[in-house]
Amino acid sequence: MSDQDVFQDALTRISALGEDAGIMPDVVESLLHPVATLETTLPVRMDDGSMRYFRGLRCHYNDVLGPTKGGIRYHPQVTRAEVQALALWMTVKCAVLGLPFGGAKGGVVVQPKELSPMELERLSRAYMRSMADFIGPDTDIPAPDIYTNSMVMGWMADEYEAIKRVRAPAVITGKPIPLGGSQGREEATGRGAYLCIRELAARHDWQPGKTRVAIQGFGNAAYHVARLLQNDGYNIVAISDSKGGIYSTKGFNIESLWEEKQSSKKVRAVYCEQSVCQLVEHEEISNDELLALDVDLLIPAALEGVIGRHNCDSIQAKTIVEVANGPIRSEVEAGLEERGLTIVPDVLVNAGGVTVSYFEWVQNRSGYPWSLEKVREELETLMTAAFNETMHIAETEQRSLRNAAYVLALRRIGEAVKAHGTKEYFQNGGMTEH
Repeated sequence: MSDQDVFQDALTRISALGEDAGIMPDVVESLLHPVATLETTLPVRMDDGSMRYFRGLRCHYNDVLGPTKGGIRYHPQVTRAEVQALALWMTVKCAVLGLPFGGAKGGVVVQPKELSPMELERLSRAYMRSMADFIGPDTDIPAPDIYTNSMVMGWMADEYEAIKRVRAPAVITGKPIPLGGSQGREEATGRGAYLCIRELAARHDWQPGKTRVAIQGFGNAAYHVARLLQNDGYNIVAISDSKGGIYSTKGFNIESLWEEKQSSKKVRAVYCEQSVCQLVEHEEISNDELLALDVDLLIPAALEGVIGRHNCDSIQAKTIVEVANGPIRSEVEAGLEERGLTIVPDVLVNAGGVTVSYFEWVQNRSGYPWSLEKVREELETLMTAAFNETMHIAETEQRSLRNAAYVLALRRIGEAVKAHGTKEYFQNGGMTEH
């Protein structure tokens, strides 16, 4: 599925859900059109003295609930349609959690692994120079995404402040802690996903020691959800990255795998004691083989669209928890649910990152940093509330969890749209006396 198809698919889903749930047409229509998408050319002086030009994008999708919020990714396959689709999902995600934000997304078409650290800094500052009038603490607040991190955010925040000649730490979240970043931001997406799994496990009386988990992807979010699940006793039997995966019915030690991944950039089946690591018994598998494993819980935590018509029939997991954005293509989702699979959607599961980004924004604006304990406590409060509200809609209205999450978001956005006046309001003569 192309990026354009992904975006159209997202729009189709919004239209269908809005009609099914009786959402006002004005609300649905407002979500079919991005507010603004800016494309720029970023000139960057390379280390060899040459000049290269990169394509930069930023989409403000919907701002009815507040300033827009969303990450910036560096990837060679970034497209306008992808950025718009991700910004739409972020709009829904913020509404599901009840955050005072709309959705946004940004990106640069680049292979960041080919750039030196100094070239990466110049690119990041060039992006902010091109976007400085499109971004701001009361307008649009970026954050890290694929192949960007806290240091990149620090460079961008510094460049914004130099351009505007102000101190504005709230312009970007996901910054280094000494520059106004929040405690708990690195683990936030994984911890949010873990909290959803914990709530689901309590409802289904899962026994962690007997629950087999396979995780596709081993980036930051996947590591933290795997670490927290293993701490609770879950058996992590498979892990993969873009090059392939490893599988063992006995499970793996997540900390050992992560340490090896950081040093060798590979997922290797090792067990480490201090600095000494040794290989453990395992099978090497492909990503498609990992997705088809007979496990209790499957966690796609890599890229969009990894489960589609080409492999949906091979899925054996009983529950899928979407840490990645859009890992299941909509044309196969109904079939998976008809087979009895429970799918916990991305717009709920991976909302921990934007939630702690919200906390960082609040801390920056108030000038009062929070402790790690407070961040975790507040994240747990919002994530569990959103999970239980979604579950309540699913159970009382006989909906899938994804439909329920979208309905929750659409209703919250609808209240804001209604407060501005809808077609029905104006047709009925506007203001009435009370």
